[in-house]
Amino acid sequence: MHLNFMIIIIAALVPMIVGFIWYNPKTLGNAWMKAADVSPEKMKGANMMVIFGVSLLLSFLLAMELQFLVIHQFSVYSILANEPGIKDPNSDISKYLSDFMLKYGNNFRTFKHGAFHGTIAGIMLSLPIIGINSLFERKGFKYIAINVGFWIVCMALMGGLICAYP
Repeated sequence: MHLNFMIIIIAALVPMIVGFIWYNPKTLGNAWMKAADVSPEKMKGANMMVIFGVSLLLSFLLAMELQFLVIHQFSVYSILANEPGIKDPNSDISKYLSDFMLKYGNNFRTFKHGAFHGTIAGIMLSLPIIGINSLFERKGFKYIAINVGFWIVCMALMGGLICAYP
């Protein structure tokens, strides 16, 4: 099992692309600005290169972690990681793992399956994190719904891409 860095990089671009659509004033941008108490005047003067650069880096980290949530085969490696002989290609455990991956290595490796797990991760991770922060920041339901909805869509698309392309 190897990491597909090209698809991880592509998946990291998903929040940028979806964000341009999701937060556009013609879609949810105006509603988000009102719910977030942000105005075009507050947005002026921001260093957008830094904002987009750091956002892309954080999206890359998210994509890296998502692969372990959406690709079941990584679990097999983590379960066997400390077995004696795992790094010796001639050992019984290494042969067992190789045979197992030949037989089951592509099970559940579809866009649909990855999108399902990405959606679940979006709900179970982004909702609690954004929800808790929003409660303490005194943000309303609309703010939470817009932001959590964004991350559910992004994580579904990211998970689908990551899972479908080994």
